[in-house]
Amino acid sequence: MSRYIATRAIRGANALVTEAEVILNKALAEKGADTPVSFPNTAYFLPTILGMTGKTIEKIGDLKSVMEYTRGLLHPVPAGRHWTPYLGETLDSGMATLLAAETIEAVRFAYGLQPEPMQGFHLAGGTSFTSPDNGKEASNDGHLNGPIDDIQLRSWGIQLVDGRMPGFAAIVGCAKSNEVAVKIVRELQRRNILTFLSGNVNGRSIIHQLLEEGVELGYDTYTVPFGTDTISAIYALGFATRSALTFGGLKPGMSREILLYNKERVFAFVLALGEVDDLKYAAAAGAINFGFPVIADTIIPEILPTGVTTYEHVVSMPFDAIDGKDDLEKAERLVQKCIEIRGVKVKVSNVDVPVPYGSAFEGEVVRKADLRVEFGGKHSRAFEYLYMAKLDEVTDGKIEVIGTDFSKIEAQGSMDMAIIIKVAGRQMQQDFEPVLERQVHYFVNGASGIQHVGQRDIAWIRISQAAADKGFSLESFGKILHARFHEDFGAIVDKVQVTIITEPKLHAEWLEKARTAYDFRNKRLADLTDDKVDEFYSCTLCQSFAPNHVCVVSPERLGLCGAYNWLDCKASFSINPTGPNQPIKLGKSVDMKKGYWEGTNDYAKMGSHGVVNEVAMYSIMENPMTACGCFECIVMLIPEANGVMIVSREDTALTPAGMTFSTLAGIAGGGMQTPGVMGVGKFYLISPKFISSDGGFKRVVWMSSVLKETMSDEFKAVCEREGDPEFMGKIADEKNVTSVEDLLAWLEAHNHPAMAMEPMF
Repeated sequence: MSRYIATRAIRGANALVTEAEVILNKALAEKGADTPVSFPNTAYFLPTILGMTGKTIEKIGDLKSVMEYTRGLLHPVPAGRHWTPYLGETLDSGMATLLAAETIEAVRFAYGLQPEPMQGFHLAGGTSFTSPDNGKEASNDGHLNGPIDDIQLRSWGIQLVDGRMPGFAAIVGCAKSNEVAVKIVRELQRRNILTFLSGNVNGRSIIHQLLEEGVELGYDTYTVPFGTDTISAIYALGFATRSALTFGGLKPGMSREILLYNKERVFAFVLALGEVDDLKYAAAAGAINFGFPVIADTIIPEILPTGVTTYEHVVSMPFDAIDGKDDLEKAERLVQKCIEIRGVKVKVSNVDVPVPYGSAFEGEVVRKADLRVEFGGKHSRAFEYLYMAKLDEVTDGKIEVIGTDFSKIEAQGSMDMAIIIKVAGRQMQQDFEPVLERQVHYFVNGASGIQHVGQRDIAWIRISQAAADKGFSLESFGKILHARFHEDFGAIVDKVQVTIITEPKLHAEWLEKARTAYDFRNKRLADLTDDKVDEFYSCTLCQSFAPNHVCVVSPERLGLCGAYNWLDCKASFSINPTGPNQPIKLGKSVDMKKGYWEGTNDYAKMGSHGVVNEVAMYSIMENPMTACGCFECIVMLIPEANGVMIVSREDTALTPAGMTFSTLAGIAGGGMQTPGVMGVGKFYLISPKFISSDGGFKRVVWMSSVLKETMSDEFKAVCEREGDPEFMGKIADEKNVTSVEDLLAWLEAHNHPAMAMEPMF
């Protein structure tokens, strides 16, 4: 191992730990030991410290013991020949660097940081932070996003586990030029790799470069700016730590297991751009602890033997020495090298459109000021309809536009549009039509500068001026759909033909046909119940992160992530017979009321590797289904109320149980089976089988208001089905109840039926 790297990493760690001690002592003197300290919207306190030491930090005074532990990890800076060629001392120093960095960031928050938009730039879901105190230690100059909250971590969960988001990159420093910075990020976005940005070189950061070029940063575009100093990279390692705690079922203080989990399951790497100073060497050593290799675009010593990381530890790839005709080609090769060294498994869609394409663009918003044309929304009607036909009735690759394009529509104008997709395949079934049709949203949204919202006859599509200027046309929609349906559903789809209609008369004719088909599907799905099938489906997608968790998906109970229902799983099995969705033959019924079958019990044992012996499909109180961490809602027993509360992932408020969603998720996730607590998909709430053996929907005594508002029509139908049309008015939410005492008073005042039902346990 290079002595040079070790010397600089150990020296950087010693310097940062000393700085952290000075900052902490100053905060203790000015703020006092009892001053609260935390990162916002996380149940994991200060996550790296929690994961590595098991210490729950709630006050500034709690950090004293952390710094004592951190100081104990340090080693003297090597001098002369006093050196051994082992990585251990460097890794210790790296871990000390991470703990010191998180301590400094925590103290900054204790000084009362306030979010403030970064002047002159737009960030998608990101903010800058400034401190009301002017002291050097309290400043948070350039911290654009701060720590990622637990809600966002879980929002990304299903993408992490199903491979759409194959890993993440932590970029530290500044690229050779703005153009190179944009190219690096676009290459990562094209591969759907989540990107965290931090650090600077001589005061200039890749964050500045991207903003100057108008690149949209934030959660929605997979490109998250943490800050322009090096220590803000700690948020990337905190994200990795929480991934292990959230999805892996690991406990605080299980440092070795957390580090191994990240090496084996979280595919991340560090890309160091520009000059590497002592602190960056020290932070890189911290990342290597997690199994994350470091790739630099400058000349630095390398650590090529494997061991802690899967492949090489530190690789130097000087930018000017990379083979390539120009800087943009060199930037692409640099990204390819990073992926190779970490072993990231990427899937790139080759779609012939004139704009960048990938899942990283799915969250882009096209604002009115940037709009070229829109279809649907307030001023026009857009719809999409997919149907199957015979093989000889479909011309594969045929894309037809009937009617005028948008060239004659004034800027920011609107027009009607229909997207008609005709598919054929020997393995295609009518059941798969709505499954494939739902993919239009994801496929179209993958194009940069295109926004797609809704589905069926309430679709709303926007094309930005920038995308139009690059040549994006109505025909481009057809090219996207043709390519992606073949790529993702090639096992069941042999031919794809797309027709884009703007001609008014034909648009109206097809709209009537589509609505007839929608109505038929709705009635057919309503008739598809658990007792009318002889097999359910497994879903083990999340086992890539939660090894012992298994979902059992039935017609009346979709997956807890909300992304997979029974038909989706059936289609998935047809597409990939050896994939994560396998049929479960129900066999003999053991208990129909609670939802036990011999087949589901046998699968629970096998799928969970013996951790779970039984799963009750319709109960929260007896052997409830496990969860990884991707659930949309948490259902939890409130014993005093003889009912359950439902907390939405979007709800950050305190619940009557005295915990937020993030804290509750630590109980519900990680593949654990906890009676009285269950993670679910939100549409399971309206199923007749929702905790039916425990009393069903009438057991709901409290619900996040965001669920009430966004699913009001669905809940209205449920209340009518239950024989109490006014029932939703009897369910409390965070706007009127935040404690058990208040909840009991509310239930009594509103004559809630749960108070008179038999005890839940």
